Amino acid sequence: MSKKGPIILVDDDLDDKELFEDTLKEIGVNNRLVHFTHAEKAFEYLKTTKDQPFLIFSDVNLPVVRGLDFKRNIDADPQLRRKSIPFVFYSTSVDQRSVNEAYTKMTVQGFFQKGNSLDNLRRDLKLVIDYWMFCRHPNAE
Repeated sequence: MSKKGPIILVDDDLDDKELFEDTLKEIGVNNRLVHFTHAEKAFEYLKTTKDQPFLIFSDVNLPVVRGLDFKRNIDADPQLRRKSIPFVFYSTSVDQRSVNEAYTKMTVQGFFQKGNSLDNLRRDLKLVIDYWMFCRHPNAE
């Protein structure tokens, strides 16, 4: 995994995307942000890109293909499983059934509920990104 690879954000809320992008810059993260409003477009990108993405953040509630199904599709694809891209759900609405499903039936590395303040967003992004910057990983350089 290249620590310099893009951060993938799959979220259909453009306001949240702007906040996410601004917060990344504010906390000093220079990775390129690649944003998708639909999971099927993100999946297509992951299948065809030469990049080794650093991290995927996905909402759960997405149009057409839900976030849980998006992750299930990634896990079912041998090429994408080998890429071992850390995957974190970051969603406004979080129910325990979705959390349980994500951790027991998929390979997720986090499930966070979007907070109601910029301080919460800053804290969450810094926590997740710092962890993956220092964590050993199958595709580490």
